[in-house]
Amino acid sequence: MKSSQNQTLTDTSNPIKRIIIGVQFLFVAFGATVLVPLLIDIDPSVALFTAGFGTLIFHIITKGKVPVFLGSSFAFIAPIIAATKIYGYPGTLGGIIAVGLVYGIVSAIIKLWGLRVIEKIFPAIVVGPVIMIIGLSLATVGVDMAKTNWPIALAVLATAIIIVTFTKGLIKLIPIFIGIIVGYIISIITGLVDFTTVNEAAWFALPKFTIPEFNWGAILYMIPVAIAPIIEHIGDMYAIGGVAEKQFVKDPGLHRTLLGDGIATAFAGFLGGPPNTTYSEVTGAVALTKITDPRVLRIAAVTAIVFSLVGKISAILKTIPQAVLGGIMLLLFGMIASIGIKTLIENKTDFSITRNQVIVSIILTIGIGGAQLGYGNFSLAGIGLASVVGVILNLVLPNPTKSDKN
Repeated sequence: MKSSQNQTLTDTSNPIKRIIIGVQFLFVAFGATVLVPLLIDIDPSVALFTAGFGTLIFHIITKGKVPVFLGSSFAFIAPIIAATKIYGYPGTLGGIIAVGLVYGIVSAIIKLWGLRVIEKIFPAIVVGPVIMIIGLSLATVGVDMAKTNWPIALAVLATAIIIVTFTKGLIKLIPIFIGIIVGYIISIITGLVDFTTVNEAAWFALPKFTIPEFNWGAILYMIPVAIAPIIEHIGDMYAIGGVAEKQFVKDPGLHRTLLGDGIATAFAGFLGGPPNTTYSEVTGAVALTKITDPRVLRIAAVTAIVFSLVGKISAILKTIPQAVLGGIMLLLFGMIASIGIKTLIENKTDFSITRNQVIVSIILTIGIGGAQLGYGNFSLAGIGLASVVGVILNLVLPNPTKSDKN
């Protein structure tokens, strides 16, 4: 009896039910998708538009077999903010397009030689501290935004913590979305929100796209940041495959799924949107609901595109006070850093080995310290430089055998 009830809940053969579930899946990713553009100061409707079309591109490349939604990647927030200060946002977009090409190159490597090559270049000892830097490098930005109104920021933070700690089901997967709503309501009640721009905004409006520029400095600055999302993508594909009881890493193949991510990211760069990534939140929703019908995720994608064309939605999102975003960031970037620690723990990284201590220490120091290597118009700094140094150290430092450790 229980089995037939579960089958009814996950049955998506009814088109109306499929549409309702598809829209619901968008809201799982909505808060995170619009948070990234708000933090890097671009039109959130651009991110919704490129996320929607990027998801459809992914489904075309993967033959419509994988239940995935692509959204704005948190991993790129810090480097986009830093690169924009140096090269301007159009130049940074050129770097984002190059990141998409890197995904394509890694896809080809996996197709030709398998995962072992990637695992050798990007092991946990490199990926873990790089993910930690991604979270910690924006800690000061989160605090600066939160201190514009600490009571509201702390209310948002408390809401997100309560949701992620004490709730169950789909609610647990949308702490960002609910935290922003609570903070926004408090801001309205306390008179901190000005609706003038919302009243003046048109109901229908095209997103404010930006034309990219190509600068070698910006390209080389952004490319190394692709390491963490690539590793996350591989993990997500195994996770989704486990839920759907299908080997997506073989059919349609990891090379196709990664290529889908890459082309979607390059597409976003050409229109002025942030890089796309397979959303762990949506992966979690798929695992929770056991709804693995890719058509549901395509409906979520179309819904995102429709939302991006509603001018009022973009205008409302732009009225969210900084303190609300700061409250979310206090939790979000700390959690990203904790994922880096979790990566090291799950892979049983042995810190009694001096080699491992050296690699992690140097990656963290360079990344958080903001070290920069430059020559002429070329510069490599922060997360990008730390990633490159980490890869090089991992390849050149001798890895002790069991007898060496004893």
